[in-house]
Amino acid sequence: MKAQYGILRFAKYKGPEIGHIEAHNERTKEKYASNPDVDTSRSNRNFHLVTPQRSYRAEAEKQIAEAGCRTRSDSVRVVEALVTASPEFFKGKKRVEVKEYFTYALGFIKAHQNEKTIISAVVHMDEKTPHMHLCFVPLTEDGRLSAKDIVGNKKKLTWWQDEFWKHMVKKYPELERGESAGETGRQHIPPRLYKEAVHLSRMKEQMLQILADTNPFNKKDKTKELDELLGRFVPAAEALRTKLKKYDRLYRELTEENAELEKKLEIADNRRREKISNQVKYAGMEQELRDLHALVDSIPKEIPNAAERNQRNKSQES
Repeated sequence: MKAQYGILRFAKYKGPEIGHIEAHNERTKEKYASNPDVDTSRSNRNFHLVTPQRSYRAEAEKQIAEAGCRTRSDSVRVVEALVTASPEFFKGKKRVEVKEYFTYALGFIKAHQNEKTIISAVVHMDEKTPHMHLCFVPLTEDGRLSAKDIVGNKKKLTWWQDEFWKHMVKKYPELERGESAGETGRQHIPPRLYKEAVHLSRMKEQMLQILADTNPFNKKDKTKELDELLGRFVPAAEALRTKLKKYDRLYRELTEENAELEKKLEIADNRRREKISNQVKYAGMEQELRDLHALVDSIPKEIPNAAERNQRNKSQES
């Protein structure tokens, strides 16, 4: 049976992006093109453990003002905790059991972060794996605005992982402790990048099908359909390629490091073997980065060629 992990991750937000995460968390958009995993027909199954009283940004600014904190444009105003578990953990669990898991996890957050700073805690049941988005204003016990003090360094992130596991394993002894990026020396590739890649792949298949189905009788309609898809696909592909660049250096380092770790594993004693094995496992996960690059770079020539033709046709028509 696969290992089951309790998962806790943090993200920090400063300005306009706060509105974007609110739209995602609170499901205020009609469509979620950038996240194909969202099944809006199941969104009525989502539920709040903490319901927001106003917009995330407005609530954050209210709490910051009441605390008398000064802010800069680059001040972190909202921290988001993503709480979930391995997909295997949720298999066969009823809704009430899922709710119980996240309620217990919420209790952990409340024990270490002032409950009054929590803006929202919403559980999503309309994606593949149930998960909770919990957003809070990073105000310290002595009233300072400091995401750095709360979650901002490797030592503190390791502490959060330790304490989260200690708390969760009391009720769910089958859970194993996850490892933070700080402990392994690696960054996680954000799940949203994989979702964006999957979405691009689906769009690519749609466009190839349109090209294959085009004939003299339906050319006008098919060209219009292709043009609409291209208008979304090309900028999305470029945006993903830009995002992936920041992980390129990490990928190269891990490719080299993985070979070294394999050598160490061969000569390691039993005490060191497990730790090195875990490092190899995490390094191996970065192979997926190569797959993401390959997907973005595998755009068939027909697609950009069609984009150029459509652009030329538009210019001629005007």
